[in-house]
Amino acid sequence: MPYHSSDKTRQKKDTKRTAMMQAAVRVFAEKGYHAATIRDIVQAADVAVGTFYFYFPDKETLFVHLYEETAQFLLQAIQQAIQSRATLPQQMKAGLQAYVNIAIFEPAVVQLLLVGGVGAVPALMDKRAAFRERLITLWQRPLDQAHAQTLILPQNTRRTAEAFAGAFDEVILNLLAQPEAEREAHTALQDMLQFALRAAAYTGSNS
Repeated sequence: MPYHSSDKTRQKKDTKRTAMMQAAVRVFAEKGYHAATIRDIVQAADVAVGTFYFYFPDKETLFVHLYEETAQFLLQAIQQAIQSRATLPQQMKAGLQAYVNIAIFEPAVVQLLLVGGVGAVPALMDKRAAFRERLITLWQRPLDQAHAQTLILPQNTRRTAEAFAGAFDEVILNLLAQPEAEREAHTALQDMLQFALRAAAYTGSNS
């Protein structure tokens, strides 16, 4: 008869894996990919070294997997926020609010995606390119909608979305470098929104 682990055993394993993944995000964000060690991660997660190797063969595999999961988390948050609104100003504000919220309350996630591992993990290049492409696509969709409604001037919406993605990332990174980032978050959000509407030459109502 094949062995089947009990629900309790599976839950215990899931809890350890989740703790390790959360700890790894923080460790990589704080120390950078090269300086972070497996021992740092297991100590931060309060699990045994053997637990790490039960799930991952090495640090690079963990980092790539972690990058994929955090990228999916951020993209889903922005996508759901944009899809919940109807007009370009509302869509951009909701998407940016989702991005800012994650940056303020889960800063290690943003650090991991925008800074951690860049150029350090060769296996990450394709994953990073895919993440950037999906992010650009998210910002382009509301522009395409507004363009179809002639609410923005004729333009290459792909290029505008590329500019948005780079500009928003830069603002977010600089925001996180501020000593009182949470207090500055609302202003940063409004500044990014106004920049986006001006850059897209939006001609409709701002509501």
